[in-house]
Amino acid sequence: MAAEGRRANRNASDHGCPDLEDNHMSTPVVTMRQLLESGVHFGHQTRRWNPKMKRFIFTERNGIYIIDLQKSLSYIDRAYDFVKETVAHGGTIMFIGTKKQAQEAIAEQAARVGMPYVNQRWLGGMLTNFSTVHKRLQRLKELEELDFDNVAASGLTKKELLMRRREKEKLERTLGGIRDMSRVPSAVWVVDTKKEHIGISEARKLNIPVVAILDTNCDPDEVDYPIPGNDDAIRAVGLLTRVVADAVAAGLMARAGAGRGGDDKPAVAGGAEPLAEWEQELLEGSAAPAAEAPAAEVTEAPEVTEVTEAPEATEAAEAAPVAENDAEAETAQADDAEQA
Repeated sequence: MAAEGRRANRNASDHGCPDLEDNHMSTPVVTMRQLLESGVHFGHQTRRWNPKMKRFIFTERNGIYIIDLQKSLSYIDRAYDFVKETVAHGGTIMFIGTKKQAQEAIAEQAARVGMPYVNQRWLGGMLTNFSTVHKRLQRLKELEELDFDNVAASGLTKKELLMRRREKEKLERTLGGIRDMSRVPSAVWVVDTKKEHIGISEARKLNIPVVAILDTNCDPDEVDYPIPGNDDAIRAVGLLTRVVADAVAAGLMARAGAGRGGDDKPAVAGGAEPLAEWEQELLEGSAAPAAEAPAAEVTEAPEVTEVTEAPEATEAAEAAPVAENDAEAETAQADDAEQA
């Protein structure tokens, strides 16, 4: 009972403290537990790291760097707000991720919010030479209008149609994700900055902001809006890419006049997979300061005590056994008198 009372008092103090109300008015973009369950905190081996990432590293465990997820949460919020504002003002976000772990998430989340994406091979000049790329997009649309099954109506031979079909398939594979893009994007979302260094270089030449996952072997100076995290695990990449897609969706809603300020930050669903013991300690350690802070500011209410009985009820309860004892004494005296 006492523990429940203290827990209730602590929850009440959380809601009653003005500072906490300001910090938790909106739904969090993602929770610490979701990051842990997705493996966002796992970095590379200690021998494969960039010293510039030192400020984002929490500790080292079994030869693997562990990323500070408290900083990841704050950088996620910052990137979320930037993407949302960019899209709300009419901008577009290009999703870039050509490694196998990212291809599916990049295509799925970008298509969900109607944004361009590149998940196969990055063609040099996709940004810096977009006029030429745009011509190839026009060629792709021309090939899509051909009826490859009707040889007579096409006016082409079977061999020519076969060559056109192969050209169309190649263009779809490399440019299909940007087929509706008419200009360079307002910003880019990148998974694995080392693998996508050509795309990042082109974006920086055009002063296009870069939002990217930063693993422990990456250079943070190349990214404008970094998110410290694991860029190799499928679940981690999928979670962070979905967060960016949710920011795009929130920006589209705001652009359409349906935004609700901070209330449109959806929490990304996470699995219920159990955490390792040290990961659970990390989670509890991050939650401890937040739980202790309000208790220090707000005086804890007295613990729930047992209900005190009314004085009359107490006296009646005490008098009952006394009366029974008196009755027994009188009966004993009457028996003695009869025997005498």
